[in-house]
Amino acid sequence: MKKFNIRKVLDGLKEASSSTPSVHVGPQENHLIQETLQSEHFQLCKTVRHGFPYQPSSMAFDPVQKILAIGTQSGALRLFGRPGVECYCQHESGAAVIQLQFLINEGALVSALADDTVHLWNLRQKRPAILHSLKFSRERITFCHLPFQSKWLYIGTERGNIHIVNVESFMLSGYVIMWNKAIELSSKAHPGPVVHISDNPMDEGKLIIGFESGIVVLWDLKSKKADYRYTYDEAIHSVAWHHEGKQFICSHSDGTLTIWNVRGQGKPIQTITPHGKQPKDGKKPEPCKPILKVEYKTTRNGEPFIILSGGLSYDTVGRRPCLTVMHGKSTAVLEMDYPIVDFLTLCETPYPNDFQEPYAVVVLLEKDLVVIDLAQNGYPIFENPYPLTIHESPVTCCEYFADCPVDLIPALYSVGSRQKRQGYSKKEWPISGGNWGQGTQSYPEIIITGHADGTVKFWDASAIMLQVLYKLKTAKVFDRNRSKEDKSSMEVSDEDPFAIQIMAWCPESRMLCVAGVSANVIIYRFSKLEVTTEVVQLLEVRMQYELNDTESPEGGGGGGEQTSALPTPGASPQTSGPPSHPSTSSNNSDGGNMPCLKVRSTPMKQSPGYQVDLVVQLVWVSGEPPQQITSLALNSSYGLVVFGNSNGLAVVDYVQKTVVLNLGTVELYGSNDPYQRQPRSPRKTRQPSGGLCDINEGSATSEDRCKSPTSAKMSRKLSLPTELKPDLVLLSVCPPRGANPLDHRDNSFSRSRSSSVTSIDKEAKEAISSFHFCETFARKGDSTLTPCLYVGTSLGTVLTLALTLPPAGEQRQLQPVIISPTGMLVRLKGSHLRMAFLDSTGALLPPAFDPWYEPNVTADGEEREKVRKRRPVSVSPSTSQDLNESQYAVVCSEKQAKVISLPSQTCIYKHSITETSFILRADVVQMSQGVCLACFCANGHIMTLSLPGLRPLMDVNYLPLTDMRIARTFCFTNLGQAMYLCSPTEIQRITYSQDTCENLQEMLGELFTPVETPEAPNRGFFKGLFGGGAQSLDREELFGEVAAGRASRSLAQHIPGPGGIEGMKGAASGVVGDLARARIALDERGQKLGELEERTAAMMASADSFSKHAHEMMLKCKDKKWYQF
Repeated sequence: MKKFNIRKVLDGLKEASSSTPSVHVGPQENHLIQETLQSEHFQLCKTVRHGFPYQPSSMAFDPVQKILAIGTQSGALRLFGRPGVECYCQHESGAAVIQLQFLINEGALVSALADDTVHLWNLRQKRPAILHSLKFSRERITFCHLPFQSKWLYIGTERGNIHIVNVESFMLSGYVIMWNKAIELSSKAHPGPVVHISDNPMDEGKLIIGFESGIVVLWDLKSKKADYRYTYDEAIHSVAWHHEGKQFICSHSDGTLTIWNVRGQGKPIQTITPHGKQPKDGKKPEPCKPILKVEYKTTRNGEPFIILSGGLSYDTVGRRPCLTVMHGKSTAVLEMDYPIVDFLTLCETPYPNDFQEPYAVVVLLEKDLVVIDLAQNGYPIFENPYPLTIHESPVTCCEYFADCPVDLIPALYSVGSRQKRQGYSKKEWPISGGNWGQGTQSYPEIIITGHADGTVKFWDASAIMLQVLYKLKTAKVFDRNRSKEDKSSMEVSDEDPFAIQIMAWCPESRMLCVAGVSANVIIYRFSKLEVTTEVVQLLEVRMQYELNDTESPEGGGGGGEQTSALPTPGASPQTSGPPSHPSTSSNNSDGGNMPCLKVRSTPMKQSPGYQVDLVVQLVWVSGEPPQQITSLALNSSYGLVVFGNSNGLAVVDYVQKTVVLNLGTVELYGSNDPYQRQPRSPRKTRQPSGGLCDINEGSATSEDRCKSPTSAKMSRKLSLPTELKPDLVLLSVCPPRGANPLDHRDNSFSRSRSSSVTSIDKEAKEAISSFHFCETFARKGDSTLTPCLYVGTSLGTVLTLALTLPPAGEQRQLQPVIISPTGMLVRLKGSHLRMAFLDSTGALLPPAFDPWYEPNVTADGEEREKVRKRRPVSVSPSTSQDLNESQYAVVCSEKQAKVISLPSQTCIYKHSITETSFILRADVVQMSQGVCLACFCANGHIMTLSLPGLRPLMDVNYLPLTDMRIARTFCFTNLGQAMYLCSPTEIQRITYSQDTCENLQEMLGELFTPVETPEAPNRGFFKGLFGGGAQSLDREELFGEVAAGRASRSLAQHIPGPGGIEGMKGAASGVVGDLARARIALDERGQKLGELEERTAAMMASADSFSKHAHEMMLKCKDKKWYQF
């Protein structure tokens, strides 16, 4: 009979409810810290989405409001105004947006989706919402047209019919144009779907309908019959009017354009093949690719513009997609980087019956947005002010820093502004609508993105905006030209050998360290001065640890009390001297001591900004490529960088350019006895070190380890660079963590670390998963604070290394840094993720740092020394603590969090965060009210826990992990901000702070601003006298219910939208929501009343001037006879 364990059952119950208080272990009275953070300080909501709309499908522009809308294949809607004003909305169905139409200057937008729904969006609020929807059930929507200043929307369908919708009520009119009435009775074939609808610019009563098969019909709305039909034997893609309404142009599938007179029946008056070669003997030119869209725009003094996309000849293989601008006799072919999705010509007037005066073309590409200036010679493009280049190269990792030093953004901006390209249009960006938000929250925020091509981009993310500050190309350090025989040694990551895997940045000292996918670490210093580096400083490190005793490397010198900084010959840290280049350190001649990439040997000019200080490379060992780096940390006060992989870790002193320590993971454990101060030589201690956890924490960890057996693999998988192709890698990487057949094997492994890892245990090999530098109590019972490095592993162990640093100044350059392992601090379930330290009051202790100084001081040595000596060695608050005060170490793994009191090393709080899932990202963050631990779980939950008490404060099921991109890019930062890449091209920012959620409405920009509609064009005296000019039409009379009756109920279903106050969903509970809603309603009402007042005043003024003019006219004409006029 199976032994019944009541404790396990109780544990299981405890875990079943997520909001259970954490277990308080240890003596209570010493640790009563007043925690200031409460649940009401937290609320989760999306703030903004930045970047290029992923997989765009349609576009529209409001020429009066100057707002651009882009729809995507996943039903997203992105609206852009002036730089800094942008907005993201989402259709719930997720169907592709096939067409967008603005109600020009009305603050509304119609969207047509691939699931045959039409929606009306209200843009007069900061968070646009759907007012009405209409779902067609029997017909598929193919084209929509909404005439300027009309409330009747024409909808063309796949069957060739046209339905008419009242935009105000979103009801269908009974007026329908049936395809069989539109085409000639004699024609036997169906004309195909409707591909175009537009009304004659001069006569609203005449509608042109383009059918796919090549038939165009001019329909008279009043008499309900076709006036003219135009047939051509090639399929039609688009139609455009000349503004006078006497001619129109069609684009066809054989690469031709046909121009037709409205009254000319049989043939087009002109046929043009823009890209076709004209044969000599008068035959038809050879066919070209389809012209997908054409626009015909007139100018007052000059030739009209014909602008088209597509139509290239078939023999131009490999030619990039083009936009062709024909203006008079000149034809300009503008090559694009990506396929064209859509384009729009921006014109001075919204009226279709006036000279159009085009001034720019907005071209929407698959991965970019380009705006071309038509008014300047050579058609230059405008410099794009939106942050649309996030995906220039795929993002492989990111970091987010809120509340940075104030001088950082100006410093990065000043070096980044020199990287700007030249040759842009001199004009202002034409998409200039909307207004910025009135946000009061202004603290510097920086996002850093690492990319597959080795670039690192710094972005200013303050006040919910995003702007690129500076771009660093790390690949410049390496030789690009790889010979064929080198190819074999590059196989580690041939696709993107320079991809960035992890970044460590110290905002105060501006030191930057990046780890690349080819097992290389580059350390950068920030300088405002240009410098030429003759030889790039290089260190080569061997990290390959065999686990059988015969080949085991020695611990690093002598008896292991201290690991010497200078490697003894044959010891494991085999490093070459700083300036040397590959294979100087190889003492085995198997040719295996090669790094994956070759560092350039020629002098390198380094512009102001980030400049290479040191390159560290892991080399191949006995035919095995180096393992990828899984963790990285840097400390500017100690001058150290540490990195680890599945074999072990290496500490590099970047001041002296030497490797201080190079240890295998197993060697970190030292001896079995956790209380022994000086570890014996790790070489001798290959016995299992399992007793450690049991002595430290009772039987808590060995009780029932639900640990992910794949966590070592997992950390490696997550950080693989360009996993943008298979989006569901997760399924193969992480089996459900709870029910796992490997659990029993894993259990035994965690208790006794057997020295010879058998083949099935290979995957559970212990990798280094995290580092933390801090000034703290290195050993149990210590009374003084010493600089320490904490190492977390994929098996949940946290080990301590004490650092002995030489004094600052000249000594720091000469004396070695000494590192001594002092044993294990704690062991947790699951791979270790994050660590932080609190002082005795519960305030966060940041790691020590040095302030930034200019590294390239041109003065002589003495001056430089003064600069160095002036800097404080450590700006850590911990040094000022009383010696008897304690500290708290916060440690968090994939499964649980613990708080350890130092120097006693007792666990005082622990909390099991998740049983069935695992945590992907955890950060200890500073909120305005205190410190908390924020976690993002693979099951989509975002949680915060109080510190040091680990009380659950917030737990929101935010989003299920659908792809690895989110896992790889999610990060929390201070003041309740977080971000992740929601698509390969877009950053989604969220907040978990109640303050930010409440202020968000003010911070968001406004899309709609009251603007007067420009005056309609003058009809002119003669046109008024003899007819001509624009004919208006009472559409209400034709399409209204009285005349046309009601449409069939089964044709489409009307769905009222959530209407307007969608932004209040988050605050919907209780009084806060009601107040906020009332406030918004009042704001809107106030705004409308204000507009009304302005309009009334304007009308009174115009009435006044009219009466004046009338009076003057009367006086003038009083005595004239009729024939004198």
